[in-house]
Amino acid sequence: MATTEVDERIDLSDLAFWSRPPERRLAAFRELRERDRPAFFPELKLPFIKTGPGYYALARHADVVEASRTPEVFSSEPCSNSVADLPRYMARYFGSMINMDDPRHAKIRRIVSRAFTPRVLAKLETDLQATATRIVDDLVARRGGGDFVTDVAARLPVQVICDMMGIPAHERPMVYDRTNIILGIGDPEYTGGKRFEVEGITRSGVLYGLSKAMTAGYELNHLAMKLARRRRRAPGDDLVSALVSANVDGESLTDQEIGSFFILLVVAGNETTRNAISHGLKLFTDHPDQRALLLDDFDGRIAGAVEEVVRMATPVIQFRRTVTRDHEMNGQLYRTGQKVLLFYNSANRDEAVFDDPDAFDITRSPNPHVGFGGPGPHFCLGANLARREITVMFRELFTRVPGIRSAGEPDRLYSNFINGIKHLRYTY
Repeated sequence: MATTEVDERIDLSDLAFWSRPPERRLAAFRELRERDRPAFFPELKLPFIKTGPGYYALARHADVVEASRTPEVFSSEPCSNSVADLPRYMARYFGSMINMDDPRHAKIRRIVSRAFTPRVLAKLETDLQATATRIVDDLVARRGGGDFVTDVAARLPVQVICDMMGIPAHERPMVYDRTNIILGIGDPEYTGGKRFEVEGITRSGVLYGLSKAMTAGYELNHLAMKLARRRRRAPGDDLVSALVSANVDGESLTDQEIGSFFILLVVAGNETTRNAISHGLKLFTDHPDQRALLLDDFDGRIAGAVEEVVRMATPVIQFRRTVTRDHEMNGQLYRTGQKVLLFYNSANRDEAVFDDPDAFDITRSPNPHVGFGGPGPHFCLGANLARREITVMFRELFTRVPGIRSAGEPDRLYSNFINGIKHLRYTY
């Protein structure tokens, strides 16, 4: 079969593919890794959205890493978080620094990185611990069980991000709800229940989801710009105050740029960590030997456990890059203007890099996963914060409620972008 021919059994552009059970999707990516060249898939055609001919799916770890390390060839512009180029009316809300290349990307990242320095993160540690303690206090008071996502996993990251940004308490439920909508474009639970006929998802459902996401993006952007105007008049010690007072080579960030970054931070900071924590409970339930190993020496093994949870979960499935010039990589010639998708979920199960890649092993070393993105300028800025949040939450859970277990299979998000868990029953 030619490398650009679509296998009817594997079509990553078919939304129904992403509603298959995880083991079937993993098997499909295993087959893609075994091919001599990256597979090419036509883009899903959507009304009112400009789409291209298709994209190459980078499924191997080596390809994902090399593309990540060569942003001058594999560009994040004009868009990295959507297969199709974002229309102008959407780009104003979702066109943050992840859709930029250097030097502009580097300048904005330097400003934003002030919120993620070791000194700032160390200062957050007390707040993290206090928040985790409150969450587990509430869990214990409920007695018996509930929905782990809403009761535990989702609460810590949204609290931390909102504290960092100085978001008032009464606005936080809205922030949580709108982030769910933005990343749940194909999921009827978050987009309101239009017709979803093909294994849960159709084009009409995606279009309706895009409309809902636009409204959610506007509301979050409006909140951020309102906060920015307030901080220009009366600065505080939160991240918004730092952003409005920052200077990039004599140029300040506009309120619109702050709004776009705010959406990136609350969406990425919420979804990535909450899904890693949710997947983590399921993994430790399914592998009691690994739970026992962790509890036998928590401080000595938690760092490795967090990395293995992130590898196995891979909360962000893929990002897109656009080829800036003709370039050959691992025997494949990529032409100027072509699109490639970096499938982190596949790279993290690559047999050429990981021994027994489908096994959950918290002692795995080395563990060069790409769960926080590949190496290069777009490696996740909040990776260390996410690691701290997961560590604090697992310590509080497993030491205070050692009998906690997931119950049944997770209710998974319909998405080709986020490996999300919407609901997960737990007992103890």
